[in-house]
Amino acid sequence: MEKDLNSLLSLVLLKEGKRYVAYFPALDLSTSGNTAVEAKKRAVEAARIFFQEIEEKGTAKEILSELGWERKQKIWREPVIKHDSVRVAVA
Repeated sequence: MEKDLNSLLSLVLLKEGKRYVAYFPALDLSTSGNTAVEAKKRAVEAARIFFQEIEEKGTAKEILSELGWERKQKIWREPVIKHDSVRVAVA
């Protein structure tokens, strides 16, 4: 799997109260930490474990396809994550 995965994953960091949440939209995977650095470190470890598990269970193709990933020339590519801003009016 590692040689088939060639992607720089988008990571979203949010501060919620006293903790930081790290979220990979392309994996629908999140974790948290006391600092942004800790949350990011935990997210990278969680993603590594995620990829190992789906590879070991033989479900990588099914899971990644459900998450919108595409396999091109034997390499998995994450879905394009677009960020946009929208105005929300509250009446």
